[in-house]
Amino acid sequence: MIYFDLPSPFDTEVGTLKLLEPPHASASALRASLLDESYDKPFVLDDGQLRYLYFNTRLMQSAMRIKTPDSLDLRYTQKMMAFLLFHGRPRRVVLLGLGGGSLLKFCYRRLPGTHLTAVELSPHVLAFRELFLVPPDDERLSILQGDGAAYVEDAEKGIDVLLVDTFDKEGFAPELAKREFFQNAWDKLSGNGVLVVNLAGEPGSYAGLVGEVMTVFDDQVIVVSVPEDGNHILYAFKARNFDPRWRTLHQLAKELKARHGLDFPRFAELLERASKQGVARRLLAGELR
Repeated sequence: MIYFDLPSPFDTEVGTLKLLEPPHASASALRASLLDESYDKPFVLDDGQLRYLYFNTRLMQSAMRIKTPDSLDLRYTQKMMAFLLFHGRPRRVVLLGLGGGSLLKFCYRRLPGTHLTAVELSPHVLAFRELFLVPPDDERLSILQGDGAAYVEDAEKGIDVLLVDTFDKEGFAPELAKREFFQNAWDKLSGNGVLVVNLAGEPGSYAGLVGEVMTVFDDQVIVVSVPEDGNHILYAFKARNFDPRWRTLHQLAKELKARHGLDFPRFAELLERASKQGVARRLLAGELR
């Protein structure tokens, strides 16, 4: 893939932009459309240390540290991996929304016994796959272009973990905020499967989504905040009579930190506190801003 390189026109973002444009494209016209946010494709900012995937400068999608491309640089992606506290050896993980592939690459390197499928709607996002050093498809990795909701509806049952990180220029993909999608997700998860959803934007904008998940998953939902990124992460559990044994999970968190390098002990603390404080219900009631 050949990219059109353009010095960043943004005052606060220094580096080189990589655009999906032909070599004869007009640099001045591209610069103008980027600044007034009429540019209609995702783009990458490379500052020599990190590569960022943007839909616009208000909505950064992914970050990759060039020297350690398989690490998780954004805090919200690290917290999404907290599903390992509840499902430590998933055989099948599905990720909706590829972005720069951070979660996919981490799982691919760290969970060698897991089959991974990523579904990405945008062909433009997929066009940056090599730039973000996403590995090629093989017997345990499959990356598809398509609609995530349709994929889940047609998928075989037995998904152990369903990671949802789907955004467009306006925010969370609306097709995946409906009860029908979450019901399909519940149907296709394995008996102790986990749904993990990245929620970004104003909490009031996704309170309804939280309510739909709580209805479908019989209130077996925990939501934690990610103040560093301005996000919340939702975890929903299919296991019948879900009842976390927090003392056991705190011990497991130490083992997971030693194995994978992420701060699982802190994640376990946050999950236990959020569960006991009813953060999901407080979001639903509009008590959190």
